[in-house]
Amino acid sequence: MTEKNEYVIALLGQPNSGKSTLFNALTGLKQHVGNWPGKTVEKKEGNFEYNGKKYLVADLPGTYSLSANSDEEIITRDYIAGGKADVVCILADSSQLERSLYMLADYAGITVPTFLLLNMSDVAAEQGKTIDAAKISQKLGIPVLLFSAQDKKNYSSFYSALEEAISQKNTLDISSLEAKYQKNDTYSTIKPLIPENVIQGYSSVWLAVKAVEGDAPVIAKIKDKLDSENRETFVKTISESKNGILFAGEAKFAWIDEILKDSVTSKTKTRSLGKFDRMITHRIWGKPVVVLTILFGLIASFIPALPFMGLGSAIGALANPISSGLTSIGCPAFIIAILCDVIINSLSFIFKMLGFVFGVTLVFGLLEEVGVMARISYVFDNTMSKLGLQGKSIMPFLVSFGCTMGGAAGARVIDNWGQKVLTIALAWAIPCGAAWAVVPMLSTVWFGAGAPLVIVAILVVMVLHMWITSKVFGRSLVKKEDRCGMIMELPPYHKPRWGSLFRYVLGRTKDTFFRVLKIILIVAFVFWLLTYTSSGKMDNSIMYKIGQAIEPVTKIFGLGWKTFMAFIVSSLGKEGAIGVLSTIFTDHSMITVGSTVAGGAVANINELLVANVAKPEALAFIFAITFNMPCIVALAATYQETHSAKWTTLIALYYTFGALLIACVAYHIGLLIW
Repeated sequence: MTEKNEYVIALLGQPNSGKSTLFNALTGLKQHVGNWPGKTVEKKEGNFEYNGKKYLVADLPGTYSLSANSDEEIITRDYIAGGKADVVCILADSSQLERSLYMLADYAGITVPTFLLLNMSDVAAEQGKTIDAAKISQKLGIPVLLFSAQDKKNYSSFYSALEEAISQKNTLDISSLEAKYQKNDTYSTIKPLIPENVIQGYSSVWLAVKAVEGDAPVIAKIKDKLDSENRETFVKTISESKNGILFAGEAKFAWIDEILKDSVTSKTKTRSLGKFDRMITHRIWGKPVVVLTILFGLIASFIPALPFMGLGSAIGALANPISSGLTSIGCPAFIIAILCDVIINSLSFIFKMLGFVFGVTLVFGLLEEVGVMARISYVFDNTMSKLGLQGKSIMPFLVSFGCTMGGAAGARVIDNWGQKVLTIALAWAIPCGAAWAVVPMLSTVWFGAGAPLVIVAILVVMVLHMWITSKVFGRSLVKKEDRCGMIMELPPYHKPRWGSLFRYVLGRTKDTFFRVLKIILIVAFVFWLLTYTSSGKMDNSIMYKIGQAIEPVTKIFGLGWKTFMAFIVSSLGKEGAIGVLSTIFTDHSMITVGSTVAGGAVANINELLVANVAKPEALAFIFAITFNMPCIVALAATYQETHSAKWTTLIALYYTFGALLIACVAYHIGLLIW
């Protein structure tokens, strides 16, 4: 028999079982992420080589079971049983084996070879637990090993178990579990009706117990395979069955207890809640403590970001000397402008923003690894469920007050793809740090003492915007039946594995850099082309001519062409709106990418704005730039996290036109006031 060129490994486990850590350690940067065909569920695959053999790793969606309660669960079980995987690696949390082995019990009866990783063995050891993996392996009939996915130096046991499972084709011994199922009359009646191999990959035991549980897709498939007489008996028996899920669950947990008996010993009693856990679960102080924790993490993110920001500033400082040097040797002005205004200024901007990506990923990756993020999710789960989300969404929302790009990057901790996209879509409605730097200043210029009222109105609109957006996008992204809170317990704290964490952070930062670089360079070049003139005068630019031509339309939204152009530029960066207004109202020089990034303003900008823009238009402009697309980097980060050009485009268009609609309302309110 010819040996295969590539073996497929499917990673299976509950959320927080360490699948992603193992996946990243095995594949490094040789991985790609997308969506399953026709499903809003993330698909992660990567590859590696060992002992001259190639392996493809599929990181299956994290689920608590293999029932048909969600798209994730259906995709997971169909992928495994459909013959796509040569071997399944099941991960369980060693510190909570009674709960985390439920996935193994639900897998029992699927005929694909498998082996079991008792992950986080170091945490279990710290708890005083002793686990006899050899004894568990003997009971299950498959390779079982104590493991720590974070410790990349000790992966030899993983590779040995992998090769054994593939060569020996080990499958779970489920005889003792089946004996427990036999105690149920419904199971005992329908099991003989189901022929072996009637559905590829599933044994008759697995199919029968899923039918007892009321699994609709399984019941439909079995009915389709049975003859008329057996089908009638099957349907009648299932219809008369009661409490099937409860019985199956009890049988599985009894089987788990049987496996762990004499295999796990503990020297310590169950620990009570620690001080931090007592604070965050407090009825009054819980949410404030969590919010302060996230805000502290946001502030701390700037510390590791400083070297990147310094590098960005240094790159930006090269523009003037390079421009002078090239001019002195007679280089064409067009080439100098492309090099300095587009490439150098764009790189400067990218590295400054990249620093924040690095900082946010490092700090919040650390919080995730030590176990704090699970607690944050727990505290806000009920609140977020009202928007069709889960507790993990609170972190991206709070981070977005500092930077929307950081909020989008933070959404990667959300397992459900639809909820991840909805979280990012809602995060766009939160004014970022750049907006808070620009909007209060503009509000003071135009409205003086009335500026605080404008800020309050913006916060009210923000909340309303998020609620409306959850209704608009939620119907497509998160089905009603999937809108439920998380079933979880507070996991134990973990010591961080710095090597694993830094590999993950550097990989994400590198990936972000190349994705953002392409988008920003293209957009910056197009924008520069629209504003470039050989004379340097604004009224000779394409943007000037377009602006005047479309002003009859922009007036509908309460914006003149000048403020409308500043609104368009604010989608590159909020600070850019100030630089554009300065340039347009003074006709001083052409707009460059540098001006949009730096937001440079002339000294008398306050007087110019008050003299040239009436208060109703000013109010419309402030709301327009506040709720416009946050920035081009946020757009790139959204695409990176969603892996969907369709949804990234939809969100961008929704916010662009939504901002104009909000501006229109603000303008007419302004007309009533002034």
